[in-house]
Amino acid sequence: MAELTAKTPLDGVGPVTHGSVTMREVDLGALTSIAPFKGLGKAAGAALKEAHGIAWPAPNRATGKEGARAIWFGRDMVLLAGPRVDARMAQHAALTDQSDGWSAVELSGADVEDVLARLIPVDLSAATFKRNHTARTQVQHMNGSVTRTGAETFLILVFRSMAGTLRHDLERAMASVATRR
Repeated sequence: MAELTAKTPLDGVGPVTHGSVTMREVDLGALTSIAPFKGLGKAAGAALKEAHGIAWPAPNRATGKEGARAIWFGRDMVLLAGPRVDARMAQHAALTDQSDGWSAVELSGADVEDVLARLIPVDLSAATFKRNHTARTQVQHMNGSVTRTGAETFLILVFRSMAGTLRHDLERAMASVATRR
């Protein structure tokens, strides 16, 4: 019988650094989309807080921290990253396991905003895009999500099928910015 081995979207490729910016694949744990049923948004928010200790994020925001984060993922939708969703949430919202559908990369370093400016059509400057701000946007030509998780750190998600392309595009932008420095 064949032995199957689970692989991460980037197959465990180690951190890559160009100049002051480092890219590394991150395992966010379980990923679950939570979409409240009509009229049950507040109840879903209360249930999320009770079950996981995380507030329901406002549009374009994320709540929580590494290991347990709720990321705004579109109109009336949140992506819970980290813990397995509490089954009681199903009373208030549609729950969909997204764990195998996304690739997650952390990009950090002094020139991270310059790197991302080459790929993302959103002003990600610290003055505008503060910690826990998030956006569903284009990452080069891919649909994705970008969240500022620290002063010089961003979490980027794209569909798993685009993981290699994300790595390639980020490495090119990182190398380009590093060369100019």
